[in-house]
Formats: sequence, structure tokens, C-alpha cells
Amino acid sequence: MRTDMTVSTSADQEIVDFIVSGKTPEAIIAFHPSAEACLRLEDLIEREKNGVLSPEEKAELDHCLHLEHLMRMAKAKARLILSGA
Repeated sequence: MRTDMTVSTSADQEIVDFIVSGKTPEAIIAFHPSAEACLRLEDLIEREKNGVLSPEEKAELDHCLHLEHLMRMAKAKARLILSGA
């Protein structure tokens, strides 16, 4: 069984590619995951609500939510940088 520490998704790769490309604070604030990644997350959330999520899918959902949290933190930091704080 995979744990959330070992789950690797296309969303992971999107964020890694984004970070290593040396984006500006404005670009970080404007970042949005691909439509594909959003659809997958919506599907996982819906399946969780319906109680039909496998343990692997639950780990994937938890991991995606963690990535979303990290991006929110990065965006908040970028806003602070832009505000001069």
C-alpha cells in the first residue's frame, strides 16, 4: 500500500515544474493547476463523499489537499513580498 508520502501525481509534477522555473511573486499568485488535475481532485472528493474511495485514492486525495495547502501558503507569502511586509 502506498502512503501519502510516496504518492506521486501529475499535480506533483506541475508544482515542481512551476517552482523550479523561478517564478515571480505575481506568477505564484496567478498559478492554477491544470484542468486535468482539478477534475481528478473533484472526482476524488465526490467519491469520498459517496464513501467509495479506496485506501490508495484516499492517500492520493490527502496528498492533493496537502499540495493545495502548500500552494496557498506560497501565494500568501508572495502577497506579503509584493506588499513589502
